[in-house]
Amino acid sequence: MIDKRLVFSAAFFMIVSSQQVFAQKTQLLIAKNSVGKLQAAIANKKDQKAKMAILNEGIKASELTAADSKTKRYPETWAIKSYLSSYIALLDSDQNNSNKYYDLTLKAIDTAKRFENFEDNSGLIAAANYNVNIKKQQKGNVAYANKEFSAAYTYLKEVSDFFPKDTILAINAALSAEGNKNDDGAFEYYKRAKDNGVRNPVVFQRLSGIYKNRQDTDKAIKTLEEGLSANPYNTLLNNDYINILLDTEKYNEAKQVLEGTLKVDTRSKLLYYLYGYLHQKSTNMGTAELAYNKSLAIDKNYFDALYQLGLVYISDGNDALVPEHRDVAKYASFINRAEVILVQAHEVKPKDKATINLLIEIYTRKNRFDRVQELKAQLDEF
Repeated sequence: MIDKRLVFSAAFFMIVSSQQVFAQKTQLLIAKNSVGKLQAAIANKKDQKAKMAILNEGIKASELTAADSKTKRYPETWAIKSYLSSYIALLDSDQNNSNKYYDLTLKAIDTAKRFENFEDNSGLIAAANYNVNIKKQQKGNVAYANKEFSAAYTYLKEVSDFFPKDTILAINAALSAEGNKNDDGAFEYYKRAKDNGVRNPVVFQRLSGIYKNRQDTDKAIKTLEEGLSANPYNTLLNNDYINILLDTEKYNEAKQVLEGTLKVDTRSKLLYYLYGYLHQKSTNMGTAELAYNKSLAIDKNYFDALYQLGLVYISDGNDALVPEHRDVAKYASFINRAEVILVQAHEVKPKDKATINLLIEIYTRKNRFDRVQELKAQLDEF
């Protein structure tokens, strides 16, 4: 005889099980439908409140399916969860909740990719990954603004790696690396920006500086030349280019660059100063004097030009005492000019020891020992 209680129990179990399966599939369907609703809301430019309402409904269903012993084994469950979570991370104005779902997105993506056939849901996972990187960019920008350069670099380099052709992202990663004293990181991302066609002169300037610090002056020069090709006569690049040519004693090249630039930029005290310095190095004192005076016509208190012009006059004075063409009057004239210029330089920088020593030399030659003692006393104070 059949026990009717057993029949009833089996039937009850089958009904309950079928209800659970139905409930599981219903929650998965709600989550899936939320994806479509959200995409429609984005396409129709619905406001944030409308999008969040869809997301709240969808994520609730998604979390239920992720917790269920059966549906959590579906790759689709985790792909949908990663997608919905990523949008909450982007759209939720509550930063704590936004950060919570940012972390949940990363976990959901990782789980989704563990399934053998996760490629079937690759579109949702790719969209979630895209949103994650937008969120990383936001986090990186906030960290940079707060001078948390290590965290900023960690976020922004990952975003740049995700969007490797985006030159602005590469520059932002490089700037964060610089803030973190990471020259190798800065070099990598500045170079990525340059290689992808950026024209920003700062990129070329920073790259050149890194090459120079690595003692690779040839690449430093080449980088500045590439920058000037993209930004003709840019002041920052031009000045760095001329300086590195002078530092490496490429005087002819520096002279050509200066002469070409001065035809375009006639109001740069630095360019005239450098042109004067170049001719001074070549003992062409007449041209050096003219260049320094043009520099001082733009800024009468430009110390470097004052100091070097003083040296020019001292050199000319010394030449006037050479026995073959000794001219005491000319000597006195040049020494007087040197005195006037160096006194002015001393007024601009009263604690510059080199200037004081030159003035001591001049006053010693002129037997002005009162001024010599006064200046020596100043040196003793330092």
